[in-house]
Amino acid sequence: MTVLIVSGTGTEIGKTVVTAAVAAAAVAAGRSVAVLKPAQTGVGPHEPGDAAEVVRLAGSAVTAMELARYPEPLAPDTAARRAGLPTLAPAQIAEAARRLSEDHDLVLVEGAGGLLVRFDEAGNTLADAARLLDAPTLIVAQAGLGTLNSTTLTAEGLRARGLTPLGVVVGSWPHSADLAARCNLADLPKSSQVPLLGAVPENSGTLPPERFRAAAPSWLAPPLSGTWSPESFLTTWSPPPYAPAGA
Repeated sequence: MTVLIVSGTGTEIGKTVVTAAVAAAAVAAGRSVAVLKPAQTGVGPHEPGDAAEVVRLAGSAVTAMELARYPEPLAPDTAARRAGLPTLAPAQIAEAARRLSEDHDLVLVEGAGGLLVRFDEAGNTLADAARLLDAPTLIVAQAGLGTLNSTTLTAEGLRARGLTPLGVVVGSWPHSADLAARCNLADLPKSSQVPLLGAVPENSGTLPPERFRAAAPSWLAPPLSGTWSPESFLTTWSPPPYAPAGA
């Protein structure tokens, strides 16, 4: 695996922090890593974007590349059109990832929002770039109610396009998980037919970078260069027995 697509089931679910964790774990395992953010939206010209945040957390050994930046926090196609700026084609994303893969063991391509967010007026998406690269996709999902549907839809969307969903990582695991989140741990792999490959604790992005890098492998399973065990995690967070109301 040289190129890995990182896609969320929606926005604000921890995709950038998961990308940073995967990068940090890979670097700790002795791999050279690059992160590619094709379209950065909602960030000004001189403000740090998601790729810079990955480098801040995972370390300066990570190479960062951004292809386009649009000022409004909207889907890339809409943001580009409103700003009067060029959109991105899947071929541009794939070519940039291939160039980075020539000098790096792992290239992480972080999408914008969900898998099928439009990048251009033709309706091309991150899935089209993944197809050109023949790259697997890591799905970043939320923990609580609604995640079974959105994660399963994302996995089905990948398979319908002949793409491989590598696994699911919970982007922000609550420190005090409710019943729905606990049940979802066991139900996510059943519903999506995709293995659970990690759970990143909430607010991990606020940790000092050194602590983030040291902890990152413990949040991710071995396919992502980590030491996390889904069986152990499920045991720790297994839901309490059913108790009828009024019992």
